[in-house]
Amino acid sequence: MIIALLNQKGGVGKTTLATHIAGELALRGKTVVLLDADPQGSALDWTQRRAQQGLGRLFGAMGLARETLHQEAPQLARRVDHVIIDGPPRIAALARSALMAADRVLIPVQPSPFDFWASAEMVSLIQEAQVFRPTLRAAFAINRRVGTT
Repeated sequence: MIIALLNQKGGVGKTTLATHIAGELALRGKTVVLLDADPQGSALDWTQRRAQQGLGRLFGAMGLARETLHQEAPQLARRVDHVIIDGPPRIAALARSALMAADRVLIPVQPSPFDFWASAEMVSLIQEAQVFRPTLRAAFAINRRVGTT
């Protein structure tokens, strides 16, 4: 199963959710590879900091900010239970490649109208990908929700 966390908007929590999902799946005994497709490389930085602190490796992580993601991720998925893709902001070509690889897409958004409006482009990209991959499923993941609002 390949799960991509994508949104053209930055700062919505893609990397945080991607690392947490990968960690939870690993804790449940699944084999997981996290693909950091964001040129900023924050997910890779996170795994490096864990290693520097002497914490055990929960899952494999690699940088793959390339438009060949749709070719390489499925090959990796044959060897592990889950591939989690931490997608880039504002790079439509990489997002398209991730969409062509993914089985499921989570669109992290903060609970604000600005985030929902900014997600319109991502929704359009998903609809475009579903023409070629009709089994592709997507959902919003509301992030940083305040429980009293």
